[in-house]
Amino acid sequence: MNYNFDELIDRRNTGCVKWDEMECDEVIPLWVADMDFKAAPAIQEAIRKRAEHGVFGYTHVDDSYYDAVISWFQRRHDWAIQREEILYTTGVVPAMSVAIKALTMPGEKVLILSPDYNCFFSSVRNNGCEVLETVLVRKDDSFEVDWADFEAKCADEKTTVFLLCNPHNPTGRVWSKTELMHMNDICLKYGVKVVSDEIHCELMMPGSKFQPFAAVSESCRQNSVILNSPSKSFNIAGLQVANIICSQPEWRRRLDRAININEVCDLNPFGPVALKAAYNDSEDWIDALNEYLYGNYQFLCDFIEKNIPQWHVCKLEGTYLCWVDISQMGETSQDLCDRLLSEAKVWLNPGTMYGPQSGEGYVRINIATQRSRLMEALKRIKDALD
Repeated sequence: MNYNFDELIDRRNTGCVKWDEMECDEVIPLWVADMDFKAAPAIQEAIRKRAEHGVFGYTHVDDSYYDAVISWFQRRHDWAIQREEILYTTGVVPAMSVAIKALTMPGEKVLILSPDYNCFFSSVRNNGCEVLETVLVRKDDSFEVDWADFEAKCADEKTTVFLLCNPHNPTGRVWSKTELMHMNDICLKYGVKVVSDEIHCELMMPGSKFQPFAAVSESCRQNSVILNSPSKSFNIAGLQVANIICSQPEWRRRLDRAININEVCDLNPFGPVALKAAYNDSEDWIDALNEYLYGNYQFLCDFIEKNIPQWHVCKLEGTYLCWVDISQMGETSQDLCDRLLSEAKVWLNPGTMYGPQSGEGYVRINIATQRSRLMEALKRIKDALD
């Protein structure tokens, strides 16, 4: 089936965070991580049918929900999930807070790979823990783990959880099986549990393959809590549905308790419907989406190379979030983003959102929009910089 990702969708005045947060109709928002494409047709149809029922009471999650999750990850990623390992909740960020609450005590340290998704910082601190950063090492146009520093941080007696972003937001890395195994070996050595946020797992560039952390080995499975959702990949974040996957019965008991303490134990009537339509009937859509996103990435790289030589686009392996080196501009990431918003009417994220030190000199650009909009945004940026 052909999908028209070039179709312009007017999202203004729909209560949309991405487009309505800024009260200026001229702004092109390339910031927050959602897409400007309609959801897959199967999802739209499933939601439509559910809405026609007209009654939207408390929602029961039945076996077909779990079957959809299990089937998707088995055939798509060769990951065998057991029914009892799945706990549902309202989103991956609430799931993250649940995991930290369940697996740490206030005052302990949670290790992250910096720069990292900004909600990692707030979720850790909101649960009374300390963020411990190991800064990724830039190598050519990509990033690697500083293994010596990673091990030193795990060896800290107060470090009890490693919070992993897989694939990595904002650098776009897709961690290899070897890298994930090495992470787990070090974590096991020092008794550190792994919580892996895998929300971007279906968003892959050509040549990249997502490896679920829990499917690397039995020891990885036993030492991990996985957070996942179709929300990013299928653009249904507003329907609020996510899963926590954990094989350890005692951890799962604590996770379930934390879900109820945080009051994120109930789904709305549309979340399970959308998840099942995504995982059961939308596989060709996600493949077509990835092709379109790769085209946008190629366009971005080509435009910047030819027109904004002071910038450098880092290699994108996964997600639709491009990490761009702007260090040659001679101004801070925040100042540059403020200037582009004011002069070009283009909204980007400053790298310092993802690490005050590690993110300086970068901006994050969301390319999950129609190519004509991306083209217009880049032309505006060029004109402003010129």
